[in-house]
Amino acid sequence: MNALTPVMSADEINLFLNEIFPQLNNGSEDYVATEVFPGGCIVRLNATDRHIRPGGTVSGPALFALADIGGYVCVLSHAGRDALSVTTNISINFMRKAEAGPIDGKCRILKLGRSLMVFDIEMIAGPDQQVVAHATGTYSIPPKR
Repeated sequence: MNALTPVMSADEINLFLNEIFPQLNNGSEDYVATEVFPGGCIVRLNATDRHIRPGGTVSGPALFALADIGGYVCVLSHAGRDALSVTTNISINFMRKAEAGPIDGKCRILKLGRSLMVFDIEMIAGPDQQVVAHATGTYSIPPKR
């Protein structure tokens, strides 16, 4: 099997995240995987008032979390169902204001090895579907047990 062939679907990822990381959404559907495809995934932040900082903008921490979750969904869906994969680095650039509503993170795997996965993610929002933030990151994949 090609390393960029998914081993879990978006539905399987959402169930798994609810099981191993229930504090992520606390019973809501703020952060969800909407699609998994060869070499990437799409995750969504359903941004509400609780994600908004003064000035009516979705907060940086909420967008940063979306970037991190995008990487986690990619590593889980492509490297396997190991909850112990961890972020080793993320760098984010905020491009423009994001308002409440759906924000989609289009994530792609740049490199998937035995112990590391490098990814990038464009976060897109608004009626014009503009990039509101872009991030690159690395996940550490634990050795097979």
